[in-house]
Amino acid sequence: MTSQTGDLLAMHAEVRGDKIALIHEDRELTFEQLHRRANRVANALRKLGLEPGDRFAGLAYNGIPGSELSHAARRAGAVGVPISFRLKAAEVAYVINDCEAKVITVGEEFIPIVDEARRQVVGERIYIATAGNPPPGWLAYEDLLADASEEDLPGEGNAVGASMIYTSGTTGKPKGAYRPNGVNLENILQVVAIFGLGESDVHLVAGPGYHSAVGFFSFLHQILGSTVVLETRFDALEALALIDRHRVTTTFMAPTLIARMLNTPEESRETIDRSSMRAIIAGAAPFPFALKQRCQEYFGPVLWEFYGATETGINTILRPEDQLRKPGSCGTPVPGQEIKLLDEEGVEVPVGMPGELYVKHDWLAEYYKREDATQRSLRDGYFSVGDIAYRDEQNFYYICDRKIDMIISGGVNIYPAEIEAVLIAHPSVEDVTVIGVPNEEFGEEVKAVVKLREGRTATEAELVEFCGAQLAGYKRPRTVDFVAELPRSTDGKLLKRQVRDKYWAGSGRNI
Repeated sequence: MTSQTGDLLAMHAEVRGDKIALIHEDRELTFEQLHRRANRVANALRKLGLEPGDRFAGLAYNGIPGSELSHAARRAGAVGVPISFRLKAAEVAYVINDCEAKVITVGEEFIPIVDEARRQVVGERIYIATAGNPPPGWLAYEDLLADASEEDLPGEGNAVGASMIYTSGTTGKPKGAYRPNGVNLENILQVVAIFGLGESDVHLVAGPGYHSAVGFFSFLHQILGSTVVLETRFDALEALALIDRHRVTTTFMAPTLIARMLNTPEESRETIDRSSMRAIIAGAAPFPFALKQRCQEYFGPVLWEFYGATETGINTILRPEDQLRKPGSCGTPVPGQEIKLLDEEGVEVPVGMPGELYVKHDWLAEYYKREDATQRSLRDGYFSVGDIAYRDEQNFYYICDRKIDMIISGGVNIYPAEIEAVLIAHPSVEDVTVIGVPNEEFGEEVKAVVKLREGRTATEAELVEFCGAQLAGYKRPRTVDFVAELPRSTDGKLLKRQVRDKYWAGSGRNI
């Protein structure tokens, strides 16, 4: 077997082949084993007809097959598309259809959901069960690997690999944030330098791998030659135990997961040796100041925070020394990136004045098959996901609102339009709006505000259950309020801000 030029995994297999690359539960894989198995997967996928530029989708909890498939797709020149394991069958089918995936790999727990989704998938696809018993017409992952070659594919892939991650849109239909050439290698090296990452790190993957930042930092540590510890699905006590057991040095977590670790019983938490931890990287949701204080008290001055998006990558960095002296800030711009805060006429706003945040650099994503949506997000080469921010005189940025109505709950983006479309179909609902309201654990939670049809009745539990039957659990409203009327302008436009403001009054924040 020859060494693949420019392939960092192959280099690690040659230089430090016996080093542990991946740890998941009781299983360990060395860099040499990971390299060989990734080649087997790549050759198996190619034998199934997956060509450079084709998409393949994956739905599973965190595990070793996910990493093998990621490296294999890169080597085959294919585009990996992670699917949220929180989606319902119809939502899974939509992603498969939209990204036109040729191959879908599925963890054992999600085989029934994807098998149900197949009824709504257009065209022939190849379904692979990475564990468990495959249904009729499916293939078994380990059987494919057993018959596959370990030889290198002849230079089809690249060092970074193309990617596509689905993010919800204002219409409620997810869009694929597509990078045909992956993340810019120069930016990867920049991120490595900013956080001081290296081969000696041990990285904990605790959040769901379909999340763009979770997947990015996991991949980053693997190509650096670090050891990556995979937690199947986040559990606060288990995450702390893994930090202790494997001497974890870095992790990425949404603030919600950090809060859950800090909310574990003190008698359990204080038995954990967390002295190895040197960088907890947070993002994806607002980070309450009181939670930052608790995090620093428990782990020490190791907290980093960034602002970014699936479409724009990491755009600002707040370093550990600035966490407590700059409350509410998401940091200063990453060197080499241009940030503008613009008013509705496209004019830059002065220091201290809120404006829509636009970012410009060379590795912005595009929306797959959605040129209109890409163009709507661009202004003179600058990209916006609709966040409103201001900056202070020291060039620290503060996210203060969202232009669009997106709800961020526990680091997950939720768009009200999709939920409103379901609720308005209920026979008792005449008018509805869905908003995010304060939640101490998740940052925000989903609330529906409903006007019932005259002469009709419905309970909160009934409407929540109605949504739960059609949408992923995290999109389902936690609560429903009933009103006589929803505020609308003279032209019939819903005044959502008026609805939202009363729930946020006294919270001390707007997001």
